[in-house]
Amino acid sequence: MPLPQREYEAVCARIDAGEPQSQDLRAATKHLLALLAAKAPGHSVEVRVPPYAAVQVVAGARHTRGTPPAVVELDAQTWIALARGAVTWSDAAAQGRIHASGERSDLSQWLPVG
Repeated sequence: MPLPQREYEAVCARIDAGEPQSQDLRAATKHLLALLAAKAPGHSVEVRVPPYAAVQVVAGARHTRGTPPAVVELDAQTWIALARGAVTWSDAAAQGRIHASGERSDLSQWLPVG
């Protein structure tokens, strides 16, 4: 579930100041993943941001057991930068900051989310 706007802005201010704490990264990660899920509903791609959260998004075949057919895994700071538009999908991928496999795992058409 997304954060209230004021709370999200306060979290982003701490992140932008270079002083994020674990709870800031967790809150921003979950908030931005909730926005992605609303923007790209579905269950064909699992987006993992360990250790904070994971969500299934993008319309297509529903995943029910085992490893999903498409997985995107990245760290919280990369996810937050992508979701806020501070870095592009192609740049982050070229830098090796995104681990994506499977059909529909390129999320660039849904970014930024907020």
